[in-house]
Amino acid sequence: MKKYELTEDIVVLYVPAKSFPDGIQPAFDKLEDRLSSKNNRALFGISWPDQQGKILYKAAAGEKYDGEGKINELDTFTIKKGTYISEWIEDYKNNLPLIGATFRQLLHHSELDTNSYCLEWYKGNDVLCMVKLDPVIKD
Repeated sequence: MKKYELTEDIVVLYVPAKSFPDGIQPAFDKLEDRLSSKNNRALFGISWPDQQGKILYKAAAGEKYDGEGKINELDTFTIKKGTYISEWIEDYKNNLPLIGATFRQLLHHSELDTNSYCLEWYKGNDVLCMVKLDPVIKD
């Protein structure tokens, strides 16, 4: 695990998955269908448990310009800057079980921001799994 500093907030457009994990790919497919430009766009997965423990998931893409979400009839979410604990997974499509296992490990970090979310940042064939750390808690 390594610390990763996100130096700026990232505004993303998203489609919520209807279920987890089966609804993830359909949510990304729907997101891609709604976007006018798919090239050179950062892709993210954002997840957290609801009060009953059910995982809520958003398939997300970086906003290219202000108001893009409204034009494409997509909601927006802001990924907050700050320090995250992270782990790379190479060739994630052939290692899907590692994503859940990695988050289970990251979520045990002693400096975890318990009001945050799990963040997947897709970069080509790899994914950076991240969980925000609380800036007040120091191990």
